[in-house]
Amino acid sequence: MNPLLSRLQPYPFERLRQLFAGVTPNPALRPISLGIGEPRHPTPAFIKRALADAMEIPGSDLSGYPPTAGTPQLRASFAGWLQHRYGLAVDAATQVLPVNGSREALFAFAQTVIDPTKPAVVVCPNPFYQIYEGAALLAGAEPYYAPSDPARNFAVDWDSVPASTWAQTQLIFVCSPGNPTGAVMPLAEWKKLFELQDRHGFIIASDECYSEIYFRDEPPLGGLEAAAKLGRSDFRKLVAFTSLSKRSNVPGMRSGFVAGDAALIKQFLLYRTYHGSAMSPIVQAASIAAWSDEAHVVDNRDQYRRKFAEVTPLLEKVLDVRLPDAGFYLWAGVRGSDTAFARDLLAQYNVTVLPGSYLAREAGGGNPGTGRVRMALVADTAECLEAAGRIVQFVQSR
Repeated sequence: MNPLLSRLQPYPFERLRQLFAGVTPNPALRPISLGIGEPRHPTPAFIKRALADAMEIPGSDLSGYPPTAGTPQLRASFAGWLQHRYGLAVDAATQVLPVNGSREALFAFAQTVIDPTKPAVVVCPNPFYQIYEGAALLAGAEPYYAPSDPARNFAVDWDSVPASTWAQTQLIFVCSPGNPTGAVMPLAEWKKLFELQDRHGFIIASDECYSEIYFRDEPPLGGLEAAAKLGRSDFRKLVAFTSLSKRSNVPGMRSGFVAGDAALIKQFLLYRTYHGSAMSPIVQAASIAAWSDEAHVVDNRDQYRRKFAEVTPLLEKVLDVRLPDAGFYLWAGVRGSDTAFARDLLAQYNVTVLPGSYLAREAGGGNPGTGRVRMALVADTAECLEAAGRIVQFVQSR
């Protein structure tokens, strides 16, 4: 058995299951979950039709093995979206690659780029998406948890990372918009990160799966976009990860793509060829339809904007919470223990939230998720409003 498996921490939702063991939720109230960040807006009808129609297209059925690199048409749809969204010109043949969702790709990318024959550190934000940690550990690297500063909208304090750590860093995971905080990295922060990269030589993996759900007029800055603005148009040692799951409400399709440094993409394709990570031709056809349409994305974003505009003011009255830059989470400060808050809220009001301490690690003398909870506003507005009303009653009753 791979001994590195023993280093993996329980996933947050397994810890939540253990926390709730023995708890009997209030049977007078129907259950409402704000715990899991799984999009629950309806999948657009045209994407479903594209999936069905693909079965009838010659050469697009299930009788053959699909190419790991995807079809030229699929890669062209990625390049077209990057041009439309960020004004970027990329080579569809060498700078993009389909993946089966960003989660799978983030994990596999670490296995591709980490050299475990020498000391290897992977830097990730704290709090963070747990795949970063697991990917680092199973690649034979050591995670380093860079703290986020609540006073700066949870921006990562890159300056706090010691020089000795940077000297051994091979990979950084960046998440913008952030999970769970919703914070977006500005150009100045990207400039700082690129300067550190030039000094120390690490690779940047930019997780951007929440990029299309935002609440300001200006869309979030992407990593490749930031690089281009700073004269780094070859995207050296930079790969961005995105997916259709949140953008198009199709998490079950497991479809996304990576883009960036052609040399890294070439090696990632080699890894994926051996790993057996080709995307189904049916999913490829539906993905082309999804990446080529923006109307459904605008509608999805508008739904989130209306929902957050109604829910956030209610919760602001009783919790330390405000509208995020982007994403579909509220990162709320609570009084006392975040785990006790989540457990008692379930018992008394049958609402599930995720303790913030489960999304972070003890580092630098504390856990930055302590005293916070993550609420995923993924259900329809009426259900989220009902949950918010119960949370208000719960806090007031305490």
